Amino acid sequence: MEDRRHQDSPEEDGRIRRGWCWGEEAFRKELLAQVEARRGVTHYGAELQESAAERAERLAREGLAKLGWTEADLAARRKGDRGKLKLAVTLRAETTMTLKWIATRLQMGTAASLSNLLSAQRQKGSWCEYAGLTPF
Repeated sequence: MEDRRHQDSPEEDGRIRRGWCWGEEAFRKELLAQVEARRGVTHYGAELQESAAERAERLAREGLAKLGWTEADLAARRKGDRGKLKLAVTLRAETTMTLKWIATRLQMGTAASLSNLLSAQRQKGSWCEYAGLTPF
């Protein structure tokens, strides 16, 4: 049976051996939700990282919806926009995503410029207190 599996599609066999999930997108998302809900010692590496990225992406989409923005609005607004900063604060506080990822996702320039914006907020008080910014 193992020989037959290798004969049918050897290129897919490599994907099975290297990947952590085999199935449709809906199935993968269901597994990621389960990993996020029941993270344990048996979950590590790619699945945790992907789960964190999925969660961050969900938070970004929810934040945009609360602001009444579309993806196009991110590009149209300035890099230091108050709404973008609010989203960045939320993502930084509630996820493990890097500054580079957040800056790219929210179209806020470089990781260094985002770091400077967040540092300025910290110097003026807590992120959440400055100018009425509260995480979503």
